Amino acid sequence: MSSMKDKISKEKLPQHIAVIMDGNGRWAKKQGAARVFGHKSAIKSVREVTEGCAELGVEFLTLYAFSTENWARPKYEITALMELLVSSLTSEINTLMDNNIRLTTIGDTQSLPKHCRKELREAIHSTAKNRGMTLVLALSYSGKWDITQACQKIAEEVGKGKIEAENIDQEMISEYLVTAGIPDPELLIRTSGEQRISNFLLWQMAYTEFYITETLWPDFRKEHLYTAIMNYQERERRFGKISEQIKR
Repeated sequence: MSSMKDKISKEKLPQHIAVIMDGNGRWAKKQGAARVFGHKSAIKSVREVTEGCAELGVEFLTLYAFSTENWARPKYEITALMELLVSSLTSEINTLMDNNIRLTTIGDTQSLPKHCRKELREAIHSTAKNRGMTLVLALSYSGKWDITQACQKIAEEVGKGKIEAENIDQEMISEYLVTAGIPDPELLIRTSGEQRISNFLLWQMAYTEFYITETLWPDFRKEHLYTAIMNYQERERRFGKISEQIKR
């Protein structure tokens, strides 16, 4: 049976794919189950997309796992999500090792429960020497938070006389974001049909291509990923220029 994977051009592969994993609650509701059941069922989707990207040769995959706004959700759901995070990190470590994947995180991780931080540190340490794809978990992250913390750090350096205000430029700001050293994503995939970026990588997605699918996240599989990448590869990325300039 042929797969969309065979049609993907390795020469036009996005270096960095970001994913807003949306629709767990609605998926669970369709099953007549609690929202937490949707989150648990989504682990297979995370595994499939992570493996799929690693197999293709994508260098960075960023998953929007928990936003700063998610802290406003009901306490029982937050608790369940945190426990799921811990158990998933433990159970999926073999998958990361087998696929030579390095794990890292972005966000205000100090706001996470102590046992979550511990599991994160251990998983990051265990995979630190892997040289394949980098899997970035955005945890307690938001784009506005990221830009704010970068501004605070730069202002502090200016106050100490280490930076001249007139020397602040886009490159410097990028270096103070939590994504420093990670290329901006070329492709954003959002599931469940919602057409917004939900405070995710606001600075970094200035020229990111968006792919919106009605598929709910727990149903998202490798073939859905391949379709998204194929769609991306059919586009012309102009970065503010016109087609004739790009084709020269």
